[in-house]
Amino acid sequence: MNLTELARILRVTPNELKDHLPAMGFDIGQKAIKIDNHTSKKIISLWPNYIRRKEREDRQRRRETLTNNNESKEKKKIAIGKFVVVRDFAVLAGLPVNRLVTELMKNGIFASLNEKIDFDTAMIVGADLGLEIVPEEISEEENSKVDDSEKIKQAIGKEADCDLCLRPPVIVVMGHVDHGKTMLLDAVRNTNVIAGEAGGITQHIGAYQVMRKNKFLTFIDTPGHEAFTAMRNRGAKVADIAILVVAADDGVKPQTVEAFRIIQAANIPYIVAINKIDKDEANIDRVKQELANQLNILVEGWGGNIIAVPISAKNGTNIEELLDMLILVSDVDQTSLRANPDGQAIGTIIESNMDKSEGIVATLLVQNGTLRVGDELMYNGIDYGRARGLKNYLGQNVSEVGPSTPVKIIGFKTQPEVGDIIEVGRGEKIKNKKAHKAPISSSENSTQSNDESSEENHENKIIIMLKGDTLGTVEAIENSLGKIDTQGVKVKIVAKGLGNVTEGDVSRAEAVGAKLLGFSVKASPKAMEMAREKKVSMKIYKIIYELINDIKAEIQELVKPEIVRVDLGKVKILAIFRSDKKSQILGGKVISGVIRSNTLAELVRHGEIIEEGKIISLKTGKEEVKEVENGTECGFLFESRTPAEKDDVLNVYQEDKIYKKIK
Repeated sequence: MNLTELARILRVTPNELKDHLPAMGFDIGQKAIKIDNHTSKKIISLWPNYIRRKEREDRQRRRETLTNNNESKEKKKIAIGKFVVVRDFAVLAGLPVNRLVTELMKNGIFASLNEKIDFDTAMIVGADLGLEIVPEEISEEENSKVDDSEKIKQAIGKEADCDLCLRPPVIVVMGHVDHGKTMLLDAVRNTNVIAGEAGGITQHIGAYQVMRKNKFLTFIDTPGHEAFTAMRNRGAKVADIAILVVAADDGVKPQTVEAFRIIQAANIPYIVAINKIDKDEANIDRVKQELANQLNILVEGWGGNIIAVPISAKNGTNIEELLDMLILVSDVDQTSLRANPDGQAIGTIIESNMDKSEGIVATLLVQNGTLRVGDELMYNGIDYGRARGLKNYLGQNVSEVGPSTPVKIIGFKTQPEVGDIIEVGRGEKIKNKKAHKAPISSSENSTQSNDESSEENHENKIIIMLKGDTLGTVEAIENSLGKIDTQGVKVKIVAKGLGNVTEGDVSRAEAVGAKLLGFSVKASPKAMEMAREKKVSMKIYKIIYELINDIKAEIQELVKPEIVRVDLGKVKILAIFRSDKKSQILGGKVISGVIRSNTLAELVRHGEIIEEGKIISLKTGKEEVKEVENGTECGFLFESRTPAEKDDVLNVYQEDKIYKKIK
C-alpha cells in the first residue's frame, strides 16, 4: 500500500503519518513511499488507541502547564457539574456570553450559547480567563442521572475482549432543512435488496438498516437536529458516524453550521454529502469553498482529508459510493464498534409514543447484548415493563435482536423518554407509573405544568399547549422553542402531550389562554368546532421548522421597537408669512444637513430649546418638495404650540423604529 493511501484512510497528511509512526513502534523512514499490507493493517488497527492516548497526554500536559502558570494568581472559583450550558457558564463567571464564545472558538470549540460543554473544556477555557473551575458537589440522585450515560460503556467494558464482536456502525444524517436529508434516507433505503424482497418499509420506527458488501449499516431517522441534541445532552451516545448534507445549488446555510457544531460536540467522524448535483444551478466547487471558509472543513482535493461525495438523492446517483465511504470510515475505528451479543442487553431509547391499539411503544437501539421477547426492562433500577413483542424496521415480528439493531418494543408500563438507557433485568416495582420523571402522557392526561397561568398577565407572553405524535418530536419542538432569542417576550409551554387533539385539550387551552399547537396529529371534528366557538387558536403542523417560524413571527410582532433619533439638519427662520393658533407658514434657509417634510423639529431660541413641533410640508419657489438641501432657501408649514420668531433655528430630526430580528 502507498503511504499516501494509508494517510488518507487515517485522515492525516503523509508527513504527519511519518512523524507518528516511530512513536507507534514502526521503523519506517521519512523517504518511504510504500508499506507492506501486513504492516498497514496493523497500523490501522492500532491507530485509534494511539490517537486517543496522544490526545489524553496532550490534554494532561496542557492542564499541568495551565495550573503551573496560574498558581500564583488569585482566581475566581466556580463550581460546575460534568456539563454546563455556555450561557450559564458565562453568568457564573460574570462574563459577557460573546467573550466566552470567542474564547471557546480560540480553543477550536464552536458552541452556541445554548449548547453544553464538558467539565474538562470548561476548566481549560476557565484557566485562560483566570478562573478556577472546581467540580460541583451533587446528590446521589443527581449523580445517578449524570452517570446514566456511562452505563453502556461500563456494560461493554465488563466484557472480555475475546467475547467482543464487530457491530454495525450507527449513522445519523444532518443538514439544512431543505437540502434533501429525507430524500437521501429514502434513496439509501431503495438500495437495500433485503428490504425490497421483504416488501419494503411498512412502518416508521425512527431507525432502519441496510446491507452493503455483506455489512449492515444502521441509520437513525431523527426528527431533526434538536432531537439528536437532546439525546446527546442527556448523555446518550447513539451515533458512530454522521453525514453532513449540503445542497450543491444552495451551499452552506445557518442550519448547516448548526448541524456541523452538533457533530463536533458529539465528537464523531463525518462525511460530507453534496446533494442535488442533478440541478442546473449546482456548483460543487462553490460548496467546497464555502465549507472551507465558513466551517473550516477541508475536503479531499482541497488540502484536507474529509471525504466529500457528490450525490443526487433524487436520481440515486453515487448513493452506493456514499455507502462504501461509510464502510471505509467505520473500518478505520473498529475498536469502538465492538459489543458482546451474548452479554447483558442494554440500549438507548430513540423514539417513544402512545399507540391507541398497542399502548406505550418505544424504539430501542440495542448497543450491547441480545434483547429477547419476554425480557424484563428497567430504567435506573426501576421496573419499566416486559418486552411482550418486538418488531424490526420492516414491521415484522422478531424473537430477538443484537447490537446496533433498532427494534420497536411493545410492553412498557411507564413511558420512557428519548435518551433513556434501558437495561434488561428486574427493577424495583413502583405503583406510581411516573417513576423517574413526569413523562408526557396520552391525549386525555396531558401534563399540566402551571395551573396558575390563567391568573398571570399574558402581555408580551406566548402561552402554548403542545400535542405531538412521538416523544422525540415533542422534545425537539420544546428544545427549539427554548433556543429562540425572545427579546423580552416569554414563550411558555404550560402543557404537552401525545396523541390527537381532543375537546378536553381545547377546554384546557381556553382556561389558560393558550395557543393549541399540534405536530403530526389530527384534531377531532368536535375539537375543531369547539375551538372555533371558544376562539381558541389551534393549528396543526407537519414540519417542525414551520411551527418554529410561526412562533418567531408572533414574537416579532410583540417585540417593542427601539426608537432611534436621527438628526437631519438645521434651518434658520428668515421670515414669518402667516401665523395661526397651532401653525405658521415660515421662510428660512437650510444652514446644515437637509430638512424633509413630515419630520420633527426642535425650536431653538438664543441657544435654548423652547418647544417641539413638526414640519408638515416644504416648498422651494412655488413647487412643493419633500427635501431641501444645505444652503437652499425654502418655505414651510410648521406646527407648534409656541410661535416661532425671526432668527430662531429649527433642529430637524426623525425618529426611526428599529425592530430586532428574532433568531
